Amino acid sequence: MKVSVIGTGYVGLVAGACLAEGGNNVICIDKDQKRISELQNGIIPIYEQGLSELVKHNLSAGRLHFTTGLKEGVDESLIIFIAVGTPSAPDGSADISAVLEVVGQIAESMNGYRIIATKSTVPAGTYKKINEIIASKTEHPFDYVSNPEFLKEGAAVEDFMKPDRIIIGTTNPAVMELMKQLYAPFMRKKSRIIFMDPASAELTKYAANCMLATRISFMNELSGLCEEVGADIELVRSGIGSDCRIGSDFLFAGIGFGGSCFPKDVRALIHTGDSQGCPMTIVKSVQDANFHQQDRFAQKILDYFADKKGRTTLAVWGLAFKARTNDIRESPAIRCIEKFLNAGIKVKAYDPEAASAAKERFGEKIEIFQESYSTLEGADALVIFTDWQEFRNPDFEMIAKKLNKPVIFDGRNLYDPAYVKKQGIEYHCIGRAAV
Repeated sequence: MKVSVIGTGYVGLVAGACLAEGGNNVICIDKDQKRISELQNGIIPIYEQGLSELVKHNLSAGRLHFTTGLKEGVDESLIIFIAVGTPSAPDGSADISAVLEVVGQIAESMNGYRIIATKSTVPAGTYKKINEIIASKTEHPFDYVSNPEFLKEGAAVEDFMKPDRIIIGTTNPAVMELMKQLYAPFMRKKSRIIFMDPASAELTKYAANCMLATRISFMNELSGLCEEVGADIELVRSGIGSDCRIGSDFLFAGIGFGGSCFPKDVRALIHTGDSQGCPMTIVKSVQDANFHQQDRFAQKILDYFADKKGRTTLAVWGLAFKARTNDIRESPAIRCIEKFLNAGIKVKAYDPEAASAAKERFGEKIEIFQESYSTLEGADALVIFTDWQEFRNPDFEMIAKKLNKPVIFDGRNLYDPAYVKKQGIEYHCIGRAAV
């Protein structure tokens, strides 16, 4: 099948590469000439496990193409996916201006029937605007499909190739069959395609992300209560996660969620609810709880060093909002580091993939290292923000030796407190007693 994907960010590039791997002829389109030139040469602008190999393989096989020519993609494709950004506007709403601009360009370029599908996350009801724009700019027939993505950064390729579900928002039976055919290579074991109307598909994306964010914030609020009453959040997690009605996913307490999806989608759903006279009070509480959790962790560290103002240095492990990505957008690490800097604390940081992004964000305000243990020299404590695999079983003897004082503040609950204590290290984590 001939397919175009407009936008080569996380969603567009992963979708394009995976669809090509499924045997389709895919044209990826972006207005950024530098990015397209790099992609044509197999240079991947983002870090995502398995993506580089997938792009290079399908480029070589001739199934994957990159261009700045939108009309070329529209002319050559039956299905056109829109995967451009929908960032937060100042009022918290999703800024869909890029989506609507692309929709207009597609309509003006059409020379026959096309299926226009959004992978970009757009508010419920956007399908009406898209249909109106296309109908106003072309007389050619078309169908609109809402096909939201459910890709986790750090596991996006795997999620696309082995999806939990595919949501298809269309009421046209013929389009349903075409979309079934497109996704057939990824449905060999069992069909996991769910069809619904476009508005429901658009809202499903927001509902899913906000539900997961709710679970995270609930556990984070519980972790604070655990610290006050002497309970252990890890035991509580095990206890409630064993309930089949609840399950164990997204129940890990930590320093809060970040990234390009959860915070943005929480804001957008709050705005949509307010605009429709239907306040999303639970979702608003989720947002507040997330900021509170990050601030509470940072304040715990600030209070610990209150008597050493201007004379404290922290070693930081992890800058990305989660492991297996170089994305620092709305990372709890960034918010907390800002608080440390404002308090006059020096920061020495390491992240295996996000160093360049952090350097661009902070400049000379923090010191970036290329190796984790190098950050410890002369530091007064180690602070862990990201659960990278290489942090899970470190050399505690070296940590204790290199730090001015052997103390760890762990925002991801990576270690057994009793074991760390035996290594002679003071250990502060989330929702568990300090040892």
